[in-house]
Amino acid sequence: MADDQQIARTIRDYITREYADALQGALIDASTPLISSGLIDSLSMVSLKMFLDQTYRVRIPDAEASAEAFDSVNSLVALLRRLGVR
Repeated sequence: MADDQQIARTIRDYITREYADALQGALIDASTPLISSGLIDSLSMVSLKMFLDQTYRVRIPDAEASAEAFDSVNSLVALLRRLGVR
């Protein structure tokens, strides 16, 4: 069972690695706005969804994959918990 901090670190590491060009050296923490700030676009959101599906063996329904749910590492952790990731 992964704790919230471990999940958050995994997500943050992925975002930092995969979207380094878009982040332009900006540091992100668990509450940094990702979508609403423009750090991550809709195409990047799709690849992040695929990463989460594969990493946590969960299917995130399209209805749950909203900009609000993907707007921060904290909101992503909450989404994964709601979907049963333990």
